[in-house]
Amino acid sequence: MRVRTLLLLYLIAWTGEALSQTVAFINPGRSDEPFWLGASQAMQAAAHSLAVPLEVLYAEREPERALQLARDIAARPAGQRPDYVILVNEKNTLVENARVLGAAGIKSFAAFSGLLPRERERWAPRQGLPQLQGSLEPQAEDAGYLTARALIRQALADRGTPRGQKLQMLAISGDRTTPVSIQRNEGLRRAVAESPEVELVQQSFADWRRDLAAEAMSGLLARHPQARLLWTGSDLMAFGAMDAIEAAGQQVVRDWRISSINTSNEAMKAVLDGRLKALAGGHFLAGAWALVMVYDQAHGHDFAADEGTDLVRPMFMLFGKAEAQRFLNRFGPGMPQLDFRPYSKALNPKLKQYRFEIGELLR
Repeated sequence: MRVRTLLLLYLIAWTGEALSQTVAFINPGRSDEPFWLGASQAMQAAAHSLAVPLEVLYAEREPERALQLARDIAARPAGQRPDYVILVNEKNTLVENARVLGAAGIKSFAAFSGLLPRERERWAPRQGLPQLQGSLEPQAEDAGYLTARALIRQALADRGTPRGQKLQMLAISGDRTTPVSIQRNEGLRRAVAESPEVELVQQSFADWRRDLAAEAMSGLLARHPQARLLWTGSDLMAFGAMDAIEAAGQQVVRDWRISSINTSNEAMKAVLDGRLKALAGGHFLAGAWALVMVYDQAHGHDFAADEGTDLVRPMFMLFGKAEAQRFLNRFGPGMPQLDFRPYSKALNPKLKQYRFEIGELLR
């Protein structure tokens, strides 16, 4: 009887320890914003398949709110604090949030956007920020490059400008400081630099917002009436630009070639109906992949041992009409039940390197 009692107590203690690996996510976006809502839903799918309790808190695109959410978590009674908080370096909030959480003994992990190079010199994970375990970032330059290159190739294949005259391209980007925006812009400029037939005549910033993108596009249309190529850093900004184009009496499908980034249903439908000529996405899963890494570390498989603390992985793919239809079939009705267990090293000891790509999940 005594042996059974001790075994029961051991099992209760072990189960309690397993359940104690709770995670919170400070989502920098708005709770009704398609990309950030999809990111949270993907994380919830990963959490469900891994049996990890997950709490999602939205900063509603307000950096001060994101900072306050971290302070609130740190101020909770010890028994109510999560073991990990997944953070995003939106508007330079990562360092302060990791510091506040670390002072309360809470581990953090950066997903989507990690430390800036100038921040990493002082605040390296597990060094300057001892409780910041690491980061996982999509290779964001890929998104800017793939979409710009596809847009340019299509335009050159159907070129309607006189010989010797460059095609004029416009760009509407997110912001000037977020690593993701900076890297997407670098990809855009790399594609343009490879194409002497194209000139990027002006780049505007719209803070990822549809209304600000419409305002920016109205000004761009007035200043550059010959431009017919538009690169945008996110789908909401693409739709804002389309609003301005239509308000100016032009037709999006007939008069413009537009590219964008993200995997909202509206963006996929825009690919199908021709309003978007190029679209890249897949990085909405970055938070879900981060959850896999946090799960592994909590179960004795520290990713730093064989992959380092700062991971940058290819996560983007181009969506043509066939891929867009596959995505809508799979994800359009809502986030499906996804099994993330095959991607865990703790659950698959033979797995040597993380595979963080959307292609397999589209099947």
